[in-house]
Amino acid sequence: MTDTAPVDDWDTDYDIYDPGYVTDPAPVWEELRGRCPIAHTERWGGSFLPTRYEDVQAMAKMVPELSSSDVLVTSPPPELVEELLADPIFQQYGVNAAPISEDPPIHGWTRRLLLPHFSPKAAESHRKYTEDLANRLIDGFIDAGRVDGAEQYAQQIPPRVIAHLLGIDESRVDDFTYWVRCVLELGLTKPDLRRKYRLVIREFFFEVVKEKQANPDDGFVSALLAGTDDEGNPIDPIMVVGMLNLQLIAGIDTTWSSIGSALWHFGTHPADRERMVAEPDLWPSAIEELLRFYAPVTMARRAVADVQIGDVTIPEGSKVLMNFPGANRDPEVFERPDEVILDRPHNRHVAFGAGIHRCAGSNLARLEMNVALRTWFERIPDFEVSEPEEVTWAGGQVRGPRHLPIRFPSSR
Repeated sequence: MTDTAPVDDWDTDYDIYDPGYVTDPAPVWEELRGRCPIAHTERWGGSFLPTRYEDVQAMAKMVPELSSSDVLVTSPPPELVEELLADPIFQQYGVNAAPISEDPPIHGWTRRLLLPHFSPKAAESHRKYTEDLANRLIDGFIDAGRVDGAEQYAQQIPPRVIAHLLGIDESRVDDFTYWVRCVLELGLTKPDLRRKYRLVIREFFFEVVKEKQANPDDGFVSALLAGTDDEGNPIDPIMVVGMLNLQLIAGIDTTWSSIGSALWHFGTHPADRERMVAEPDLWPSAIEELLRFYAPVTMARRAVADVQIGDVTIPEGSKVLMNFPGANRDPEVFERPDEVILDRPHNRHVAFGAGIHRCAGSNLARLEMNVALRTWFERIPDFEVSEPEEVTWAGGQVRGPRHLPIRFPSSR
């Protein structure tokens, strides 16, 4: 993904796009945790990287000292920032993706508007659709005896579920998938590509909002438009555009990465696969453990003043990578942290973040994982990753497999 120089010293010059780090970052976290638990780099705009659970938890609760306002994991060059600020489409739509990109007080009332749509009961209302979708996808490849588990299964489920939630025709899901990859994966090291598709997404949702303003219904978008802020004022439609943007950006790549990582795990660990076939009641704890071990998301925050964590001072203006995946491997919190223990008790993972910005859509993500994996195991209990050397991973803000060749006995 990057042609930058190799890393000589991970304490002071880490690179989250280093090919070895993308494929398996855990050894780096282990090394840093014992020697330099909050590392620093000047690469990709500069940042700090905490690796201990305690530090990540503390930083997640530092609001507003560590601001969430639209901070990128990799910073675009200054000339691109100037171009973006001058862009009339940017000026019209903004870049907000509330509540995750906002601090209090905006964070509070925008999160309040979203939460009823992502409660356990609300998430459960999408189960039947997700089950039908998973079975429909499997019908399309089960006779072949092989499939790209990432491209043809994991990546196909979250975009369609989000389209279903938003009341948008699922024929747009290929667009959604590419747009999200351009923002969260391909565009992280190509800022102009990221800029282009951030604006494409906002323009798309601006049209969705205009249509629902003209023709309100009982769906998700109309419910947001009918909401009010914390002072009882009608919600600005541009704010709704940002909230819809969040559903696409935060609700697709993250969940398909989790589903794909789980398929990779079971396809390369036959004893765990066989155990899940024999003990399906393990799925609730197994999903939590897979979320811990393969936590996909690293967010970013910006210090609005000097921040002290232990003996480390993070200067004002510095970027901090909220290393939730690294925190989930801390041996001070998790016994045998580098093993997947399917029945692990008391799993206090932070795969969905921590503090006020903890993922509002965690119930829906869990449901999608549960349905996707259970349905796969019911239909294809015997499978393996066929060419492990051909598996590719995306890294940076969201980590997960992007090419995952799987073979299994054909149903023919």
